[in-house]
Amino acid sequence: MILPLEGIVVSVKTVLSYIFIPPIRAAHGTVKYAQGVHQTVQELLETHQENLRLKQQIEMEHLRATQAETVFKENERLTEELDLESAWPWQGIWAKVAYREPSQWNTVTIDKGSADGIRERSAVLSLEQGQDGLAGVVVEVSENTSKVLLVRDEDFSAAVMLENGQEEGLLVGGGSGAVRIKYIPLQAEVSKGDKVVTSANSSIFPAGIFVGTVRAIRDDGSFQTARTIEIDPAVRSSAVKEVFVLSKQEPVYVENL
Repeated sequence: MILPLEGIVVSVKTVLSYIFIPPIRAAHGTVKYAQGVHQTVQELLETHQENLRLKQQIEMEHLRATQAETVFKENERLTEELDLESAWPWQGIWAKVAYREPSQWNTVTIDKGSADGIRERSAVLSLEQGQDGLAGVVVEVSENTSKVLLVRDEDFSAAVMLENGQEEGLLVGGGSGAVRIKYIPLQAEVSKGDKVVTSANSSIFPAGIFVGTVRAIRDDGSFQTARTIEIDPAVRSSAVKEVFVLSKQEPVYVENL
């Protein structure tokens, strides 16, 4: 391979070197390196180099297209958020999920904290496929970050109401299981697909926040006094990326005159 050979042997040497020695294949001087070999071999090498350049260009264009699509979807989502915020009767602040514990998908850490006006026990909303709904509640606050307990967590609970029947119950998370509503009266008219919203009796959540839809109605025994209802949350835990943290409303006291 290192002898000054000519003719067909030089051509074979050049091709083998091009194949098995990557620095030669990647070098800008590949064409110059191939000078002196048979014209057909040189044309093959030049064609291969051109194919490599075109492949790189296609990959770069694909990357640019993917980035543009990501930016477009991000702008579309932010536009939806702004439109929703203007229609909501609540005030608050948007934040992004900064960290999600790999082993615990029922809590997230967001990038806003007490310095931004966020307080513990604040209701948290989010979006999934353009649908807004209850996402969770703030349980810990530091200066620049906050921890949000999501609806699916076993420690989560909220007073809710069946939008159609006006029956109230207690929404509880199920961890890896289903989100449920407890204490719905047996005689209550409940159907699959019924909407569930937060109740005015909640001490944390304003009334009327969309929670989810009825998925199933469980009758666990003949001696039960209430029904347990499984629901599909409006916003799945895995879909929470941006959140809207509602401002805590201070009670207004009017002095008696």
